Amino acid sequence: MDLIQFFQSGGPFMYAILAVMALGFAIAIERFIYIIKTQGKTNKVWKNITPMLQANDFDRAYDAVQKIKTPLSTVLQYGFARHKNNAKRDMIDAAMEEGIMEVTPDLEQRTHYLATLANIATLLGLLGTIIGLIQAFTAVASADPAEKADLLSASISVAMNTTAFGLTAAIPLILIHSYLATRTTKLVDNLEMAAVKCLNLISEE
Repeated sequence: MDLIQFFQSGGPFMYAILAVMALGFAIAIERFIYIIKTQGKTNKVWKNITPMLQANDFDRAYDAVQKIKTPLSTVLQYGFARHKNNAKRDMIDAAMEEGIMEVTPDLEQRTHYLATLANIATLLGLLGTIIGLIQAFTAVASADPAEKADLLSASISVAMNTTAFGLTAAIPLILIHSYLATRTTKLVDNLEMAAVKCLNLISEE
């Protein structure tokens, strides 16, 4: 019951902060699931094509990466396409770099919104507190002098609820943003490492 009263006493800004927090967590869950699935598919694709590359069976490797749609498949397709045209190593490398540049935005999309939403939640909390304080001082201005202290104390307590709730929403969002950004960077690094390994195997034929 205290939690419900805390939320209701904060005023309309509490609902705005709640909406921001809900949107942030929805994005976080979607990004987490996407990154985990993409990492799993990336590992699977690389595990499947490595024996083919080591055996110089590039046609089978090329067919294999076309059967499953992952960022790694896209990157390797760029390289295999150049390899089929008997391009030099630096041209194949440039093609794979182009592929990495193409897939990176998909890996990073919406993650940066979490930091923005965290800032919005904090600012909404502060704005709600400021407006609450303005209303509190306006209300006590015409109150009985004996009651002013009690009224002001109660009003300030209510006004601070929005700041507390804003920070409650912002702190987890910032932590989640940092975690997802780290996981995304690691995934991009894995793609680059796989591209280099693939390039080295191709060059050894």
